[in-house]
Amino acid sequence: MKIDQILDNIYPIPDSSKSMIKNLITEVTYPKGHILLRADKIVKSIYFIKKGIVRAYSSLENNEITFWFGKEGDTAISMKSYVSNEKGYEDIELLENCEFYELKTEKLRDLFEKDIHIANWGRKYAEQELIKTEERLISRQFRTASERYKELLNENPELIQRVQLGHIASYLGITQVSLSRVRAEIK
Repeated sequence: MKIDQILDNIYPIPDSSKSMIKNLITEVTYPKGHILLRADKIVKSIYFIKKGIVRAYSSLENNEITFWFGKEGDTAISMKSYVSNEKGYEDIELLENCEFYELKTEKLRDLFEKDIHIANWGRKYAEQELIKTEERLISRQFRTASERYKELLNENPELIQRVQLGHIASYLGITQVSLSRVRAEIK
């Protein structure tokens, strides 16, 4: 996915403002299995996913809990580092070979001070991420495993083809055996 499309999907800004952001972006590539962001570290970059798929997870007592998947057009970020410049709580693992557009957070903050359009773009980005997080929380609290799986199929059908079932089960908050039952019911 092209960077212009990713930036516009967050919030359209004038070409001159978009050029200021694009001038600070570098393209990076990492292999499947690479840990892009580490828990308990302040992350200094934002990664826009050009190609590939990633998962965010937290580890608890030798158990990894997946709570987010990102694919082309999404942003891999530690919101805690981005907003508060504090250590994040998540690891982000690449589930495929991935290509990213990398933007240093400090340089973006500098642009927030210089350009109101970019500042508004950053605000809209944070607002959108807050809504997505709220929707995931509500889904996890109020929907059954079967309803959450159907929602995942409707919103991101390609995930089922590209992500291990163990990660999907973790994301849904169920075991892999329960996921097999849910899948059998739906077929």
